[in-house]
This record gives sequence, C-alpha cells and structure tokens, in this order.
Amino acid sequence: MASGAKQMFSNPGEEPAVTAAWESFLNGDELPADALRALIDSSWQRCQDAQVDPHARSGPQPVSDQDLYLLRERQRELLEASAPVMACARDFLSETGTLMALADANCTILTTEGDMPAIGSAETIRLVPGVAWSEALCGTNAIGTALAVGQPVQIHSAEHYCEGIKRWTCSATVVRHPLDGEIVGVLDVSGLSQTYSRQTLALVVTTASRIENRLAMGEMERRYRLLDHALNRLAVAGQDGIVLFDRRGCPIKANEHAQLAIAAAGGEIDLGAARRLPELAASRLGRGRAVLPAWIKPEWLEPLIVKGEQLGTLLVVPASRGRVATVRAPVATEAVRDDAFSSLITGDPALLDVIAKARQLARSKAPVLLQGETGAGKEEFARGIHGSSAGPYVALNCGGLSRELLASELFGYADGAFTGARKGGMVGKIEAAHGGTLFLDEIGEMPADMQPHLLRVLEQGEIYRLGENTPRRVSFRLIAATHRDLRKEIAAGRFRMDLYYRIAVTSLRIPPLRERAGDIARLARHFLDRFRSEQGLAPGTIDDDALRTLQAYTWPGNVRELRNLIEGAVLLSEGPALTRDALPRELLEAVVAAGDAPVDAAANGVCSMAEGEESLIRRAISASGGNLTLAARQLHIAKSTLYVKMQRYGLSRDAGQR
Repeated sequence: MASGAKQMFSNPGEEPAVTAAWESFLNGDELPADALRALIDSSWQRCQDAQVDPHARSGPQPVSDQDLYLLRERQRELLEASAPVMACARDFLSETGTLMALADANCTILTTEGDMPAIGSAETIRLVPGVAWSEALCGTNAIGTALAVGQPVQIHSAEHYCEGIKRWTCSATVVRHPLDGEIVGVLDVSGLSQTYSRQTLALVVTTASRIENRLAMGEMERRYRLLDHALNRLAVAGQDGIVLFDRRGCPIKANEHAQLAIAAAGGEIDLGAARRLPELAASRLGRGRAVLPAWIKPEWLEPLIVKGEQLGTLLVVPASRGRVATVRAPVATEAVRDDAFSSLITGDPALLDVIAKARQLARSKAPVLLQGETGAGKEEFARGIHGSSAGPYVALNCGGLSRELLASELFGYADGAFTGARKGGMVGKIEAAHGGTLFLDEIGEMPADMQPHLLRVLEQGEIYRLGENTPRRVSFRLIAATHRDLRKEIAAGRFRMDLYYRIAVTSLRIPPLRERAGDIARLARHFLDRFRSEQGLAPGTIDDDALRTLQAYTWPGNVRELRNLIEGAVLLSEGPALTRDALPRELLEAVVAAGDAPVDAAANGVCSMAEGEESLIRRAISASGGNLTLAARQLHIAKSTLYVKMQRYGLSRDAGQR
C-alpha cells in the first residue's frame, strides 16, 4: 500500500516507470501492485471504461461564444467570488510558467489567468475557457480527476491518460459551497512538466478556500436580506406551518407549527437536520423544472423576490382543523398539571401562548432557540420541551467557564489527553446526551473559535474527544438558550451566522416578569406556600402593602430573583404573614427610586456612595441568582473587580438572599 504522501503527490522521478506502466495498461497487461498510485490506477480504469482515446492530443472543441456567455451568467456567483483571487493570479503566477483555471461543476473552464506564455501554450491542448476537461472527455487530468474523487489531486506528466497532455503537470481541488458542501467548481494550476512543484497543490487548496470564504460571505448577506424580507410574513402565519428556504433550497427558518403541519400533510422533512431540498431551489422553481414532492402543492409556495432577485421561497402548509384543535386545547386553562410544563405557573396570555408553542415543538426533534432575560425560566422550558422523551436530558451552561474547561465538558477527552486528565478519559456532555436532549444555556457566551466545532457536530453527527482521532457517532436534540441578541452578536463578529441558522430552526421568546405583572402575585404566593412547606410551616399570606411593593418592582432577575427573595423573606418572617418589613432593603430602595411607592427615607435612605455601591452589588448578585459572572456583566465590571468589592463589603454569593 502506498503512503499517504504518495497517494496525494506525484513523483517526477518515477516518470519512466509510469510511462512503461501506461503502455502495459493499454496492452492489457496486468500491472504490479505498486506500479501506480491508487489514484492514477483508478482513474485510468475509469477512462478505459469510458472508452477515452489514449492517443488524443488535446481537449474537445470549446463551446460557442454565446454558450460560454450564458454559462458564465449561470455561474456569476462563483465568478464574482473568485474574481479578486483570479486577478491576483496574474501577479503571483507571472513568469512562473503556470496558469490558473476555474471550471464549473461539469469541468467546463470558465476563465483562466496567469503567466501569458503558459496561457499561450495551453491553447495548443485547448486548456481554455469553454472546454470541458472531465475524465470522460480528456482522460486523467487534475480538473476531471479532482471532480471524480472530490478531493485535491496532483497529476504529473506521464500520469495523464491521454498522450497529448503528458508533457503537462497540474494540481486541482474542488470548490464546495460553504453551507451544504455541494461541489460548485474546480480550481486548477497547470504548466509544462518542468514547472512541477509540490507546493502548487497547497497553493490551489488555499486559494479554493479563499473562494469558499467569499461565497460564504455573499450567502450570509443574501440570507440577511431574505430574513428581513420574510419576518413580517412569518409573524402573521397564524396556525399555518411556515418554512423559509433560501435560494438553494436549504431550510433556514421555520415557525413552531411547521414540523407538525408537514407531518400532517404527509411530508417527511426533518427540520432538525436542515437538509437541502433541491426541488425548492430558486433556479428550478423559476424555470418551471422542479418536480415537487407529492405532498407539496404548488399553491403552497411563495417566491420571495427582492429587487428582481429571487432570494428564497416560503412554504406555507395550511393548518388542518384537527391539528389546531388538538394543539390549542391545553391553553384554555391557567394551570395544566398533566404535562412536562406543569412547573410553569402563569395566567398571562402571552406566556400561555409560548407554552402552547413549546408543547408543539416537544413533539418534533427540530432544534429550538430559547430567548429571554436571565432568570425568565429558559431551563424550565427546555425541560418541558424534553418532557417525557426517551433518552437523557443533559444541560451545560456555556457562560463562566474557561475555553479549555468548556471544551472538555462539551466534547470529553481521552485518557492522557492533557496533564491532570482523568484516568480512562471522560465522556463529554454531547456524547452523554446521545439519544436524548442537550441543553446549552447561554450559548451566546461560547468562544468564537469553539463554535465551528459545535457546528460540525450538528452537521455531521459525530464528535472527536479531545486527544482522539476516531469519530464517535452521536444523535441528540439540541435546545439552546441565550439572553443576548444573537443577531447583534453576529454583526459584531462574536457569533457565527451559520451556527445561528443551525440552532435557530425554531425559536421562542420568553417574556420577562415585568411584562406579565399579573403573574407576580401568583408566583409570590406559590413560592410562599412552597418554602413555608419546606420549613414545616403552615400556609401563609402576603399582606397588601408587601404585594403592592412587589408589583411595583421591575424584577431585573425575573422569576429567579422573585423566588430567591420570597425564600429569604420566609426565613426572616416571624409570623404567617409576609409583610413589607421582610422585604430586602435594596428592593425597597429601587421602588422608591422609581417613584412607585412610599418608603421611610430615614430607614432606607442611602447615606454614602459606598453604601449605594454595596446595595447595587447586592442587587446584581440577587438578580443573577448568585452567578457572579452574570452579576459582573450586569454591573459592567470585571469578575476580578467584583470579587474585590465583595470582599470589601463582606458579601457572598448568597448576598441577595436575605
């Protein structure tokens, strides 16, 4: 078996042996096992099967100028992305005796740049725009063979199948679309055999990567415009299931009804997998060439055209009456105790609607993004969506962990992967969630350089433990949560757009407690009964003055802050009634500052800046539930600075739980 280097690279020193092998191959003689690289052996076999003329002197005739113009128009996106790169080729390939050629996915050359004498020599073998250099037409060559195997190749001199091009050396690799990996073109550098260099292959791979990056930037910009154009339509969908497809037929957004609506219509699209549907590509729909799946009716498709360009397609699957009735029925009452969302106490219509949507999503496997402020109840929703599903529920908070610790927690590690690694290695959270649900809280805090690794797991369904080279297959349902606006994070360069589209197939916004004032009294009484019961006390009450004060507060820490406050008040109360005197001073001060309630200034006034700072820190710790990373972020100070100030004022993580 030849080495990996021999498989990838040509060896000019073996040219006479390759020539002899070629002659023997044409004569039908059996070749020794090590006579050729496996890449060349397989390619020659394909050429022989395709009845390629081994004595051909050049490529076929080029297409007409009109056909070449139309071909370039169809490949405008690829040509625009590669234009700066090809322009650079004129400079860095000058006087090297080589040229760079860009071909489409059918191996037809679209454009060439480089050393002018080399371009002139290439005309003798028709290595020019408009000529198709597939293996079936031109035999073994870098362009055709790279497309055939889908990876970088280098073909030197005698390794070419056709006699007329054996004095050339060439290196090529495919160009893939960055979002779905589809091959969209081939990039090649060719020259006469004396220009051979192993570094040419590295140049080709690097240059193709630059083209792919420019394709990704263009695609992201189009998706931004598509989402902006479609947001209003998504918002007024009612009970219809809606899926937004980009111009290539990739689903990038769906509402909460989509998965069930598709299933009811007889479709089998897994929105969680986000696989491309070529039938819904704008190029096919626009030309009337698409053969739609049987379950999709043409009238369900709405082309989204912006400034004359079709950016995508909206699939609107009408709601079935039976499905709507089934879905909406549980929302009619305030407290539903027979499902996984029974821990959510609310009578607020907006939150009840979110719960209803979450129940629908619980029946699918599509990824869900939960958006809401700290303490609003994102993990309760995550547990509810997981519900009674088979498999484990595994949660990980991406905030407050160092990059190295987060990587080991997420992906696990092998035995001896690093100093201090646990003997026998460790299973990561992703692997532990196999067959179940993985909840990634505060995903907006994930380091930017780790995001591509998570994206790869979601796309490929496999992970590598730290220190291992063998992939492990995983299958899980992802629920992510964040208090950040990820669109702003993307614009600031802190979050990857492709990862956002992958995790936000469906999204739910959980309203903060201040937007559902009616729930404050309801939750306060619930927590009062709960914590008094835990202390072995009889049920208690909240007096009207205390209740008015609670309702006047803005609750930056949301339900978590209210829960912690009531627990502390129960511990400090001496009787069955929770009065205003049992409420923390910082809450009373905040209510006074807002002008919503009278407070005794002598008892609650701030007498110094230091006391005000202590109060502010105490409130931040309380609002974050003792999470010092979040508290520091709310205070806009470094975590180390927060530690110093806590030590100065004698505060602890439990400072807010009075």
